[in-house]
Amino acid sequence: MPALQRDEAQTRARLIDVHRYDIALDLTQGEDRFGSRTVIHFTARTDGDTFVELRPAELHSVTLDGHPLDPADLDDNRLPLTGLAPGSHELRLDATMRYSRTGEGMHRFTDPADGESYVYTQLFLDDVQRVFAAFDQPDLKAVFALTVTAPTDWSVLGNGIATQRDPGHWTLAPTPLISSYLVAVAAGPWHSVRTEHAGLPFGIHCRRSLAPHLDADADEILDLTRRCFDRYHQIFEEPYPFDSYDQAFVPEFNAGAMENPGLVTFRDTYIFRSAVTDTERQTRGVTIAHEMAHMWFGDLVTLQWWDDIWLNESFAEYMGYQVLAEATRFTDTWTDFAVARKGWGYDADQRPSTHPVAPAPEDVPDTASALLNFDGISYAKGAAALRQLVAWMGEKDFLAGINDHFARHRFSNATLADFIDSLSRATDRDVHAWAERWLRTTGVDTLTPVVREAADGNWSVSVEQTGSPDGTRPHRLTIGRYDHDRTGTGRLVPREPLTWDVPDDDARSATGGRPALLLLNDQDLTYAKVRLDPVSWDTALGALSGLPGPLTRAVVWNAARDMVRDGELAPTAFLDAARAHLPYETDLALVQGVLAFARTQIADRYLPRTQRHAALATLTALSRDILRRTEGPEHGAEAGLRLTAVRAFIDSATTPEGIQDWLDDGSVPGGPRLDPELRWRILGRLATLGAAPLDELRAAIDAELARDPSATGREGAARCHAALPDPAAKQAAWDALFTTDGPATLSNYLFTATATGFWAPEQLDLLRPYVARYFTDVPALAAARGPALAAAAGRYAFPDLFVEDHTLHLGEACLTDGNPTPALRRKLIDQLDDLRRAVQVRAAAENA
Repeated sequence: MPALQRDEAQTRARLIDVHRYDIALDLTQGEDRFGSRTVIHFTARTDGDTFVELRPAELHSVTLDGHPLDPADLDDNRLPLTGLAPGSHELRLDATMRYSRTGEGMHRFTDPADGESYVYTQLFLDDVQRVFAAFDQPDLKAVFALTVTAPTDWSVLGNGIATQRDPGHWTLAPTPLISSYLVAVAAGPWHSVRTEHAGLPFGIHCRRSLAPHLDADADEILDLTRRCFDRYHQIFEEPYPFDSYDQAFVPEFNAGAMENPGLVTFRDTYIFRSAVTDTERQTRGVTIAHEMAHMWFGDLVTLQWWDDIWLNESFAEYMGYQVLAEATRFTDTWTDFAVARKGWGYDADQRPSTHPVAPAPEDVPDTASALLNFDGISYAKGAAALRQLVAWMGEKDFLAGINDHFARHRFSNATLADFIDSLSRATDRDVHAWAERWLRTTGVDTLTPVVREAADGNWSVSVEQTGSPDGTRPHRLTIGRYDHDRTGTGRLVPREPLTWDVPDDDARSATGGRPALLLLNDQDLTYAKVRLDPVSWDTALGALSGLPGPLTRAVVWNAARDMVRDGELAPTAFLDAARAHLPYETDLALVQGVLAFARTQIADRYLPRTQRHAALATLTALSRDILRRTEGPEHGAEAGLRLTAVRAFIDSATTPEGIQDWLDDGSVPGGPRLDPELRWRILGRLATLGAAPLDELRAAIDAELARDPSATGREGAARCHAALPDPAAKQAAWDALFTTDGPATLSNYLFTATATGFWAPEQLDLLRPYVARYFTDVPALAAARGPALAAAAGRYAFPDLFVEDHTLHLGEACLTDGNPTPALRRKLIDQLDDLRRAVQVRAAAENA
């Protein structure tokens, strides 16, 4: 399918203005196809030619202004419209479309738990044409009026209030002016919880088999929704611009969520079937707040072209964390952002594929290249940059600029220049210069303190800045100053912090002896890697868990993480720090983030093979310490820490002892009892370790699937079968992964589950033949199954455990000779860069 070129979109926008779509969808035509009839009302400004996009299974008929066009003129996904005269036009198309199994277009899912089927749309970024005909670009906004024919036991959801005229026939209220990619429909036998707030109908929805789990959390989800909704109305002058607010938790969803106006769709793993930590509940809350922010920034005011996607995502990412912290019980969201999100941005910004937060229009020439920019830069770096902007210009002026932007561009489209102009109208600061240095450049700065001590006990500090293109990217930050507690508790006591502007501020002198710890970017207000001077680093290694404030500790942990990745800190030193301090850490997000890096990066990739067993032993010992600390009823508030330690213990186990007993008993001594997530986790580890004869392991997996016949259970079984240390199991998993057509083709979620089970560090000899096969087979898979599966194959099926130059050579050859699709090419470039870094870190560890 040819990607839409930016210059084509500009030409079409100059020629036509689109007013209204009348769309009729028939979802009663079987499991593979559905009917789609579209009437588009538009105006041509001048004489000219253009095209409409559609990807049908079969195009039955087309008429333009009552005159038939030949369906055979459809070329791939484009139907030419030639000889348009100035004035009003009506285009009618009748087609049969295909359901998707990859989460793109109209995705269809049949729940193995009860046999019920569900469909929903995901039309971002250019997948509208998989569902109905459209002039598919964001700046041709229109009114969308839909009718849906569905099985009589189904309910239908959409952007506007849905009304059932008679059994099986639904009408959705016409939308205000929105972009085509924001149209949404979800249909099936939904379980729904409905309420009303601020005079609007609110609803949350999931498939029937998840009903008890949604009901258990409905009060929390709706309370967060109402609180965030009210907070947005406190800070935004423009009222919520749509007629209802539904949130549908849908199966096999590729993203975390999608901001369809009036009908936000979420991945239904946010409906928790098993125990979760409070940080995971907070993550769900951030996603709710993030998508709600889009109702204004993205839906009410929409980007003009895809070069400004950061305007959507960076803003929503920032507001999601900020509003949740302001309006709900989750007050430490920025700690989780620091430890779980910023690394995503830092890593992306150091790869060859990095790009500015706001790339130049010419750098996003088509929709295929735009799709590649939904990454850690557009989300995490962009949000961090906005947080720095607020620290620099002040929240009051920032919000004034935002409200000016909404007022000037409501129900239309806007660009970076429009956004910066609105901010400039609200402040005396030079926002244009700030934007050039922050949004138009690439790379992450490194900030290092330079401390000089005098003989009389006085001292001075300055900040060295490296990394940004000209060394002048401005940073407003806090330098924390901490001393040892003289009572011998091991804790650190803060002095008055310093406010610092980099690069403008010169060295500052101080009296009274230097602090034990100087910490740049305390409170994490800017986006930069930081280093510690030697005295401060020694203090941190000895007293990290004694630092007051989880966000301060997160900055230190992030510095340690970055130093490992940059070859400045031995991986074993990071593990030693984790072993020393995590058993005393009280912030759940920090424990989860540090353990995840230690387990998946240090143990599995950065350390030499000969040191991996010792690293896993360190992690299991650390997990035991947390379990001991959280035993007993008096520690009930620490259930999340205990659950995190149980998961880490399972994932790091080198023998079946312990975890097999847990599985047999159905419980961890002292709790928790094993729920489906923990049972599948243990089975996956036992399968990987080959902890029993293969027939016994297969029987245990099949028995667990019979016990948990849900979609999640099916994914768990696929993961476990792929993890078995058996040549036949590996071949069967490989065949399943790389089948591109037919009934055996894996859905997006089953693909990911199989791929994550397949590669195991314990099985390198068994897996080695598949390294070369991956680079031979993956280009054809990506070409056949589209961008979503290409991205999944690049992320989850990549042989990143083979930290070797040979893997790099195979990957480079694939980039040169394999003709990977754009989505796969980007993933391969990123994975190979991460692998190259791992090779260097491992080599340094081997030579240490």
